[in-house]
Amino acid sequence: MFSYYFDPTYVLVIIAFLLTLFASMGVKSTFSKYNNVRSSRGITAASAARQILDANGLQNIRVEHVSGDLTDHYSPNENVIRLSDSTYNSTSVAAIGVAAHECGHAVQHQVGYVPIKIRNGIVPIVNVCNTLSMPIFIIGLILGLGRLAMVGAILFGAVLVFQLVTLPTEINASRRAMKTLESMYLLEGDELTGARKTLTAAAMTYVAAVASTALQFLRLVLLANRRRD
Repeated sequence: MFSYYFDPTYVLVIIAFLLTLFASMGVKSTFSKYNNVRSSRGITAASAARQILDANGLQNIRVEHVSGDLTDHYSPNENVIRLSDSTYNSTSVAAIGVAAHECGHAVQHQVGYVPIKIRNGIVPIVNVCNTLSMPIFIIGLILGLGRLAMVGAILFGAVLVFQLVTLPTEINASRRAMKTLESMYLLEGDELTGARKTLTAAAMTYVAAVASTALQFLRLVLLANRRRD
């Protein structure tokens, strides 16, 4: 009787939500912890980013401030790294680690890192698929057209592909960041450990995002399969 009212696929939604929630809580907690640990050199994250970019011949890339917390990002089209309120002027090992990570993305573009080329190349296709997926899926379910709903589910799968390609670019950017921080002596000893833990926690949000999207994709496929013509 219970199964008549409760769709078992909602379990996948709950698991996906919990994965995302725990990963988000983890990165915020870790960043908060190491944001209270100041670097011995006393340099700000913005200054560290500038030094890393200059050392890699990327003087054309600006370092700017952007509002918000953990809204740090690199914009290749604008040649700018934007560091958030919690990062830009901070001298913490967490903030410097985040800034170095964004510089890692800039270096990836400079050296022609293949995964980031693939990711940028499929963005237009993924955007179209993501826009069309749910309307097509819902129309298929409403009309009882399982094959149409399956098309919507498959289109949603493009988002999963995008995230799978994004994951190695994020991990690689963090690895580049840690090597640079150590080789340039921007952080030392336990400071490097704090930065590494911060970046590892951040990476887990991408892992959780992939797992969450995979579960959502599975749910759509299962629901569409119920309506197969």
